[in-house]
Amino acid sequence: MLRNMTKLIGASALALALAAPIALPTPAAAVGAAQTAQSVRVHYRKAVIEGVRIAYREAGDPSRPTILLLHGFPTSSHMFRNLIPDLAARYHVLAPDYPGFGASDMPAADGFDYSFAHIARIMTDLLDQKGVDRYSVYLMDYGAPVGYRMFAEDPERVSGFIIQNGNAYAEGLREFWDPIKAYWANPSAENGDKLRGFLTLDATKWQFTNGTQNPDRISPDNFWHVQYLLDRPGNQEIQLEMFLDYGTNLAEYPRWQALFRKHQPPALLMWGKNDPIFPEEGAHPYKRDLKNLEFHLLDTGHFALEEYGPEISARMIQFLDRVDR
Repeated sequence: MLRNMTKLIGASALALALAAPIALPTPAAAVGAAQTAQSVRVHYRKAVIEGVRIAYREAGDPSRPTILLLHGFPTSSHMFRNLIPDLAARYHVLAPDYPGFGASDMPAADGFDYSFAHIARIMTDLLDQKGVDRYSVYLMDYGAPVGYRMFAEDPERVSGFIIQNGNAYAEGLREFWDPIKAYWANPSAENGDKLRGFLTLDATKWQFTNGTQNPDRISPDNFWHVQYLLDRPGNQEIQLEMFLDYGTNLAEYPRWQALFRKHQPPALLMWGKNDPIFPEEGAHPYKRDLKNLEFHLLDTGHFALEEYGPEISARMIQFLDRVDR
């Protein structure tokens, strides 16, 4: 597995050398929002759900439309730290940490159901506690199966999707996933141990920098923040539970796709095309099922916000102004 990662890192270096920046237009409304973002205050709160403290960031006026930000692996709501003030100038923003991630509680793996279905229920319970009846949702990495499970339970509650390297199609799970698929097929301790390489500092750095145009502009604060959390005693076992349960999402893909076709939620797709974890092949199938889809490929990697934050923010504000007002 680590040998395959090394090959991917080497291949991405050539792509980096040849990459050229893509300039996206910034809507005038987004410029105005950015100018007022500095005055936005972000609150760091916790809610108790099923006896577990769930940390979340909240900003903006709760009387305005809500945007829910669902993070990926191996990070937390920290990945949205720069995006939240831009959005909160015009919207109510909620960015939770899943159990075992960020500042949320970390129950032991052998005493808690670390599954995507369970996390989706907890996120729905958080919205219920906050009195949020309808929301748009940013889906990234793990956030996609969490958010799509929430959507499947109550499609009318979702006003729109912002999709960033979040998979819902078999085409999007390519060579990178082979060792994880082996774990799904045979969840032995041996196959699980082969995945622990994904939980090291080198792998964390690779996730944030691979496929980027300028890796030296990716803040190392990301690495230290994430790795501190991964290195907590017992957290690797939690992550192995999540790796194993990710396989249950594949059986849900046909259901989600059918719901896309039936309900046609508006969607903005902003996808880092150089991401080997969720590659470009997983982005294009959305066009089959979502008719009201704004589609953008970005010349960056997995954590697109690190390199395309202003462009993503601008596109999101333009999109949300259209679907939530």
